[in-house]
Amino acid sequence: QVDLVQSGGGLVQAGGSLRLSCAASGRTHGTYVTGWFRQAPGKEREFVGAIKWNSGTTLYADSVKGRFTISRDNAKTTVYLQMNSLKPEDTAVYYCAAKFGTPSERSSLYGYWGTGTQVTVSS
Repeated sequence: QVDLVQSGGGLVQAGGSLRLSCAASGRTHGTYVTGWFRQAPGKEREFVGAIKWNSGTTLYADSVKGRFTISRDNAKTTVYLQMNSLKPEDTAVYYCAAKFGTPSERSSLYGYWGTGTQVTVSS
């Protein structure tokens, strides 16, 4: 069992930055992977990025490459999503999720989910 607690988010102007956190507790070891997804109103949930704990390997969606960075603090078992150069189209509820194995873009492969946090980017 893995429990995920999210924090961060809020309202920011276009071009600004925000950082989201995802603190994990429970069975976080070995090939643990944290993924970030987002869902805008009326749209399907989409992959943002993911990081593998033991190697630091990351995977990003093309829409956020170069703007978003995922990092981890192993001691705190926390993963961060640093979002820079935010655009209005980044507005969504952001979720962190966890799985074991390799980073994946497929949300159905993640068995553990945070409750989500709202990010709103004004133009």
